Amino acid sequence: MADPHELTMLEQATAVRGGELSPVELAEHYLRRIERLDDSVGAYLTVTADRALDGARRAERLLARRTAGRGGTAGGGDGLPPLLGVPLPVKDLDAVPGVRCTYGSAVFAGHTVPEDDEEPRLVALLREAGTVLLGKTNTPEFGLPAYTEGRAGPPARSPYDLSRGAGGSSGGAAAAVAAGLAPAAQGSDGGGSIRIPASCCGIVGVKPSRGRVSPAPGGDVSGLATAGPLARTVRDAAALLDVMAAPVPGDPVPLAAPETPFLRWCDRTPGRLRIGRWARPDVPGVTVAPEVLAAYERTSALLAGLGHEVVDLEQPLRPGDRDTFTPVWAVMAALAPVPPEREAELLPLTRWLRERGREASGLDYARALESMQRVGRRLAAAVAGCDAVLTPTLAQPPAPVGALRNDADPAADFAAQVAFTPFTGPWNIAGLPAVSLPVEWTEDGLPVGMMLGAAHGAEGPLLALAAQVEAAAVPRPRAWGWGPRPRVW
Repeated sequence: MADPHELTMLEQATAVRGGELSPVELAEHYLRRIERLDDSVGAYLTVTADRALDGARRAERLLARRTAGRGGTAGGGDGLPPLLGVPLPVKDLDAVPGVRCTYGSAVFAGHTVPEDDEEPRLVALLREAGTVLLGKTNTPEFGLPAYTEGRAGPPARSPYDLSRGAGGSSGGAAAAVAAGLAPAAQGSDGGGSIRIPASCCGIVGVKPSRGRVSPAPGGDVSGLATAGPLARTVRDAAALLDVMAAPVPGDPVPLAAPETPFLRWCDRTPGRLRIGRWARPDVPGVTVAPEVLAAYERTSALLAGLGHEVVDLEQPLRPGDRDTFTPVWAVMAALAPVPPEREAELLPLTRWLRERGREASGLDYARALESMQRVGRRLAAAVAGCDAVLTPTLAQPPAPVGALRNDADPAADFAAQVAFTPFTGPWNIAGLPAVSLPVEWTEDGLPVGMMLGAAHGAEGPLLALAAQVEAAAVPRPRAWGWGPRPRVW
């Protein structure tokens, strides 16, 4: 058998269920890799080694009982959790009872979640699926920037080039997957925070539809943010989304669990689709890099070669449309419960956003939400005439560490982030699903992602198309996945 981290998440789950791979050996393998490699990658803020090994031992005991009950065979896994013994991390914006949670901020560097706190629905679903908690992945302060650079830990870096950032805000999660420090990971996305790091780290990232993944017990009242999977393959991402997509009564935008699992959609042939495309940003003055545009054209040709109708669409958003996003984002920043006497310890960008958020009245916030709905409908109307839409994920290849961050001028920092990520935020405004696929690498070996989006609730057909693109784009056999192995692997 290949080294355990060479296997995909689903391959690891199958090997564990078949008795070919011990959960304890698998957890120990990842813990050794994290200890050896993570100082250079910055994927984790907290490593839960003892908890991981305890969980792995529980998985082994469950497997042993099931084997004994079936006459000495590991069986087909009937009744076993789908990801039993598979080690996965949780983003450090999500509280795990009994585990340190910094929210990416030095203000909360010493914060440990009380054992008796209510477990977030997402964390419970991952645990019930049999996964073993490796630790908490790196995220910027309160998940606000499109880069993962803060004072709670080192910068998260792209394993393809350690001088480049992993993106944000799920930068640690993406770096962990790309560097073989986790087989897959949970992330969250309020303006591109899954798809941005997926593009920077050369992996698959899925932002589900609004309402697909429950935010219980709390939630983002704006509807911008949702949890979703990051993985090396479309099938792994689909399988992890199957675990995460479990509605809770009372969810504000409920989507029923799909009749067909998302993983099974990956085995379906999409048929001939009408795929719209645009590569012109809605932000005036933003330039898309030539290598990104070249990847966009080659991906369009690949889709046409698969039999799809690819049609050019006008950019559906008008200049200034996304201005509705900024005050809502600022109010979200202001909601973080920072003690007043520690406000000065926050990063300049965070303080700048929080000041703007506190300046907004209730009427201002309501008007921004209403305007955001209008913008979202404009994007949804453009998507409605197509089965899917293609755009670049980012305007540029992965940015050097520190290139976007500007502590001296937070307004310029925010503008640089928007210029780097002009294509991602509108899908959060509209609440529509989108997936970033690592279709290209530059001559310097940097990954370039392309994004496919679809109508609300259409994750199944979208994943079927993504799997078809993956099958056409990835040479076989290749243990790693889409492109060249990262330098850190």
